[in-house]
Amino acid sequence: SEAEARSEAEDLKAQGLEISVYGVPAYSTLGWMNWAGGDPLLNTFIAYTDGELARLVFHELAHQVTYAEGDTMFNESFATAVERLGVQRWLASQARDEARKAYEVFDGRRQQFRALTQATRHALTDIYKKKRPAVQQIPLQSALKNIAMQRFRDDYAQLRASWGGYAAYDPWVARANNAAFGAQAAYDELVPGFEALFEHEGRDWPRFYDAVKRLASQSKAERHKALTPGHGEKQQGEANG
Repeated sequence: SEAEARSEAEDLKAQGLEISVYGVPAYSTLGWMNWAGGDPLLNTFIAYTDGELARLVFHELAHQVTYAEGDTMFNESFATAVERLGVQRWLASQARDEARKAYEVFDGRRQQFRALTQATRHALTDIYKKKRPAVQQIPLQSALKNIAMQRFRDDYAQLRASWGGYAAYDPWVARANNAAFGAQAAYDELVPGFEALFEHEGRDWPRFYDAVKRLASQSKAERHKALTPGHGEKQQGEANG
């Protein structure tokens, strides 16, 4: 429940950790609601534009294909890859011209924003990874983090202006912190690996799903390594050599 989530967040905050608690427009019951006809269509998203609604439905249905317990990044990156690949096919074969154009604008903004958050996340990771004398570590990290976050807000302001004032991401930016960037990573980090796997399987959905299920049966470390860009190509090169 929301109350339990906020209670847990406060416990973590009391330990000096940054927290991020937010609502989501949709969720998957992983097939538990199939007896009732499937997961519910909620008023939080039913009024979305055609392309955005299709994208969200593909994402949530992907969770019923496979689920790796305790691996949010694998599960959400897989669903994000399915939504991107699925909505491309749906738009090309089913959507009206106006729906394609509307989604192109929406997705263009979303990809720009995600590129910005990813760049900021990597900048923050570099800050925390770098080793410094103990006496300098915390104050210098804090100062560099503040610089990175200010750069993020400045770059977002420029993006927002280029979008004509489109403000849908304002709430996310207002509460952005390490926890928020970490949560975003779960939806993005392994997507290139899943997209490469889809191509490797000949863009064949059943073959792709079977390959993902095999990954889900492996250890977390093994499947993340397999989905790391360059790993699959290296393995193939070694096999061919």
